[in-house]
Amino acid sequence: MDRENHGSTSENADSISIAPLRISPKSPRSTSKSPKSPKSPKSPRSPNSPRSPRSPNSPRSPRFSEFIYCCNNIISCGAGGKGTWGGLLDTDDNGTLDPNDPNYDSTEEYERSNEKKKSTTPPDLVDYKKKATVIVEEYFATDDVVATIDELRELGKPQYGYYFVKKLVSMSMDRHDKEKEMAAILLSALYADTFHPSQVYKGFSKLVESADDLIVDIPDTVDVLALFLARAVVDDILPPAFLKKQMDYLPKDSKGVEVLKKAEKSYLAAPLHAEIIERRWGGSKNMTVDDVKSRINNFLKEYVVSGDKKEAFRCIKDLKVPFFHHEIVKRALIMAMERRQAEAPLLDLLKEAAEEGFINSSQISKGFSRLIDTVDDLSLDIPNAREILQQLISKAASEGWLCVSSLKSLSVEPERNSITDSAAARSFKIKSQSIIQEYFLSGDILEVNSCIEQENKNNSAELNAIFVKKLITLAMDRKNREKEMASVLLSSLCFPADDVVNGFVMLIESADDTALDNPVVVEDLAMFLARAVVDEVLAPQNLEEIGSQCLSPDSIGSKVLRMAKSSLKATLSGERILRCWGGGGSSRTGWAVEDVKDKIGKLLEEYESGGDIREACRCIKELGMPFFHHEVVKKSLVTIMEKKNERLWGLLKECFESGLITFNQMMKGFGRVAESLDDLALDVPDARTQFAKYVERAKNKGWLDNSFCFGKQEHENGTC
Repeated sequence: MDRENHGSTSENADSISIAPLRISPKSPRSTSKSPKSPKSPKSPRSPNSPRSPRSPNSPRSPRFSEFIYCCNNIISCGAGGKGTWGGLLDTDDNGTLDPNDPNYDSTEEYERSNEKKKSTTPPDLVDYKKKATVIVEEYFATDDVVATIDELRELGKPQYGYYFVKKLVSMSMDRHDKEKEMAAILLSALYADTFHPSQVYKGFSKLVESADDLIVDIPDTVDVLALFLARAVVDDILPPAFLKKQMDYLPKDSKGVEVLKKAEKSYLAAPLHAEIIERRWGGSKNMTVDDVKSRINNFLKEYVVSGDKKEAFRCIKDLKVPFFHHEIVKRALIMAMERRQAEAPLLDLLKEAAEEGFINSSQISKGFSRLIDTVDDLSLDIPNAREILQQLISKAASEGWLCVSSLKSLSVEPERNSITDSAAARSFKIKSQSIIQEYFLSGDILEVNSCIEQENKNNSAELNAIFVKKLITLAMDRKNREKEMASVLLSSLCFPADDVVNGFVMLIESADDTALDNPVVVEDLAMFLARAVVDEVLAPQNLEEIGSQCLSPDSIGSKVLRMAKSSLKATLSGERILRCWGGGGSSRTGWAVEDVKDKIGKLLEEYESGGDIREACRCIKELGMPFFHHEVVKKSLVTIMEKKNERLWGLLKECFESGLITFNQMMKGFGRVAESLDDLALDVPDARTQFAKYVERAKNKGWLDNSFCFGKQEHENGTC
């Protein structure tokens, strides 16, 4: 074996040594000793054997002998292997490859750079990368979000979350739309709960930086990655400012900059961009709660007709909402109570679903519990609903697929001592639902105000709170358009702040029950709370008042408050929250608060300098933010008092009489001026006196309620 190694090395050495021998004809050894034949099995002369004497006239000869000597020495010391030069080449310039070499191979250099990276990568990250790749592959195969999240939690190492984000997106980019949509959904599920937002941010930063490398294997990298960025912004897992910040760090000619520009200009700037982006990859998994309920209802009806359990179980599995299976139980029980002939097959379906593991015991209990909670409302349609439900519970318990100990008792009627449970309240709830549903179709805020005044003639605080709760509850079960409309309506209602607070308190108290119907109630309700603060419907201190109602720190209500406060503390929170559902009560992008204030200031300045009143009213209307018209009132009053020019008073009169500025927004505008009087008095010494005069004039014109007052002095004098 040694002789073969030596012989092979000799062959390589002799073939390389021919060139220097020909260059130097003075060398006697170059002619007297020809290289050995490649077929010769004899190994080169051992370095320990006697060497020929060195001739002073032969300067090149010793170099060649030393060369052979070094080769033999290296081989004998174990460097290299068969057919290689081993450590000899490693000593030459640290093995650096020369791009100008005719034999230069870029693949070899790429492999070397990868080897160097691997050698400097921490061992735990190397292990994480391998497992992350396996988890992504499994997720694409199973489409199980819950199981994937559990695997990541078991894997740990949250400091490497950015790598999983990068790996998930990069692997999906080279696949079908289905996998891209799956990746987007998983990222939304991981955000904040499993991965810290900073890890998601870093993961997308790494993706943008590596766009030049990705495009080698994925030609449409710019388009696909831009869409992923836009989707992340729409899904609120990346701040809009990400795009501009990243541009500052990347070379102007890089593909990453192209990706960022395309995301910003081609996707996020387009009309109806949110809906377009969400549906770009099919959006089949973006089912609303209504979609899921409808599918459950349909397959239960089909099962009652066909009796095909296998098909029913396939439908349950295809829903991919194991946390929402209690809705299947509830709807199956209601159907069994309404159609007594369908009772046996439906109970049999639930029994087998529980035994086969399609619906777990916890979801079975939740379904029954939810029906117990609503049995009184159900009694309006099914007179003996309580007795029928008791029979169903007994039958399920006797067959062993329901744990009765986890259910409430049906024998005791619930206590009714609150106005919210009275006949008047129930009637108002039904009418409120009709008013709100009509508003979602028409968008007519004035009509809503008129209907509420008609139905709640005594302006009952309790009924106002019920309306607030009903409005937000219905909106949470719909799309972003209706959520935005609900926020706009809430800021335009003439409800006292305490009534709105009580409405949110009722929402917080029922959050645990709402979560059974709406799995994302925490995110939705937290955003409604934060939006109410940004729109100045609620004051920040009202959150503490609402929080005092949440006794348990682990309740869903407490989580809602924590998330709302966190959203309000974030950088550029006002802009992000204002845009959370599209802005402006429509599907178009909303204005930033500072932009709106700036536009209001400019249009008032233009009108004051001789502008047309109709043009000013048109500009106010085109802002599309009726819930922010109090800013028009405030800025107009401040300008009037500073410049002693009442031209803007005429604009306020026109806006109020035409219905452009509502009574509530007028009250809020005057109130905001009253709060800033002390600061205003530094520039306008008689500000308080002037304001008192304008308040009195506004009351006489019906702009303000007679109960409106400002400052301690007015309270003490009884002038308000």
